Parts: sequence; C-alpha cells; structure tokens
Amino acid sequence: MAGRFLGRALAAVSLSVALASVTVRPAGRRRIPACSSSFSSSWFHLDTNSMSGSNGSKENSHNKARTSPYPGSKVERSQVPNEKVGWLVEWRDYNPVEYTAVSVLAGPQWADPQIRNPAGRTGLVGRGLLGRWGPNHAADPIITRWKRDSSGNKILHPVSGKHILQFVAIKRKDCGEWAIPGGMVDPGEKISATLKREFGEEALNSLQKSGAEKREIEEQLHKLFSQEHLVIYKGYVDDPRNTDNAWMETEAVNYHDETGEIMDNLTLEAGDDAGKVRWVDISNRLKLYASHSQFIRLVAEKRDAHWSEDCETDGQGS
Repeated sequence: MAGRFLGRALAAVSLSVALASVTVRPAGRRRIPACSSSFSSSWFHLDTNSMSGSNGSKENSHNKARTSPYPGSKVERSQVPNEKVGWLVEWRDYNPVEYTAVSVLAGPQWADPQIRNPAGRTGLVGRGLLGRWGPNHAADPIITRWKRDSSGNKILHPVSGKHILQFVAIKRKDCGEWAIPGGMVDPGEKISATLKREFGEEALNSLQKSGAEKREIEEQLHKLFSQEHLVIYKGYVDDPRNTDNAWMETEAVNYHDETGEIMDNLTLEAGDDAGKVRWVDISNRLKLYASHSQFIRLVAEKRDAHWSEDCETDGQGS
C-alpha cells in the first residue's frame, strides 16, 4: 500500500535509503500549536469501541502509532504513556523526536505542517514515511467468501456453530505482516476505483498480465465490485507510520462472493507491494498489519460468521 502512494508522490522510500539517509533531530522545546481548524478532517471518525481490542479495552486504539523503531528506520520515538496520549492532558515536558525521511522531504509538501494527530501523541513529529501533512487517505478492499468442503457445502465451526468466512490476505513486502490488499487513493480518484485497482494489482498481479488476461480480470472484478457491499469502517487508522503531524485514514469495504463463483475464475497471484497472497480463515486468532484485525472482526460480525471459539463472546459480536 505504501509503495504505490509514495512513488506517485515522488516520495518513495526504500529500506536502504531510509537507513542510510534520514533526518532525525530532537524537537527541543518546540510548542505544538492548538488544533484550531486544521485539526479537522473530512474523513475523521475515531470509533474507539470498534478500534479497540476484542476484549473491549480502549487502551489498544492507539498503540501501533507509538511503536519503535519507526518503519524503515532506526528512529526511536519518544515514549508516550497511555495516560498522556490525549492532547487535552497537560504535558509540559513532551519532547517528541522529529523525523521525516529524506526522500519524502524531496517531494512536494501539502497542507498545514502544524496539524495534529486527532488520536493523540505518538512520540514523533514530522511526516515520517507519509507524503502528506494531516490525513493520508487509503482504501482497503476486504474480499470474502464462505469456506466450503469438497462437496461445496459451507463449513460450520465446531465450537461456535457459525459458518467460517475467508478473506484474501497479502503478506506485505515492507514489514512481512499479513494485511488487507489496500492502497492509497490517488488525487481525484473515487474510492471504488482505488479499491478495485489495488486488489487487482496486489492480489492478482494485474500489472504483469497480457492484454487478454487483463481484460478477463477486469470482467470478473467488475462483477465482484458492482454488487452490493458493506462499508465496514471509515476514519483514523492506528498505523505504525503515523506521527503527531501525519496519519493514515482509510475506508474499508467488504465485497462478498456469496457463491464463490466469481473468485473461482480468478487466480490469486502476489503483485505490486505483496510478497504472498492467499485465502485466510477469519477468526480472533488473526494477527494482521495496523488496524486490519479490527476491520476483519467487523466483517465477521456483519456477516454473522465465526469469530471466536468463546461462544459467549462470539454471540455478543466482540
């Protein structure tokens, strides 16, 4: 997801470049201005209930955005304890490290550099690996089908008694974590176009196909992406690339192949930023990139599919 966006923004960052040439300096006593109007985002919708862990704890809604080292670098964030994440909590000694990758600095700058992360402190100021100040918009297509046996019958989980849902997952090249095959929204691009394009490029390797193969892929994707769908989440993402001044926001949308016939005509093949691609059974045991596990949990709830082997928890949709 990151590679495509940064390349188009003239801000592509490779691991070797990031490690060899970075701009890192203490922020000193730099004062971060009040939010004012720059705080708002047209996409912002931070639902701490849906973005928390499966146990309902809200303390997990802003964890990955505070992890060190920063992706693609050796930069360590200033540590931010849970009780001091929120901007409304006074912290006179807050002294975050400042970091923006050199190749990002070489690209164009957008928006107001004083904008503040709506979820709170991250221990890092600057843009890190993100091309834009403020929200960096992405789209995450969650493609699902029912797990079936050799006879084509939907499989029930032996504990929860619910049907098992599968989704297409990719293994990211940049961090090695499994994720939804999403990507960044190009300027002026409709979300629906981003969702279809990114899925084709990352999960079907459409960029490397011949003209005839591309037309066949496009035909099948049109069938899948033109049917009814569920907008699972829209808003802030707890992403390891987030900083105090730049962060990820996404629209996660579920396209479900009820019979499995559409996806049966498409061969999964990793491409673009994906190292591997495969169908993955949905359950609470999934460990995915950024906030993707929470998105997948919401899909399971919406489709009334298996999520947890704890029957009581599963019945409550947690």
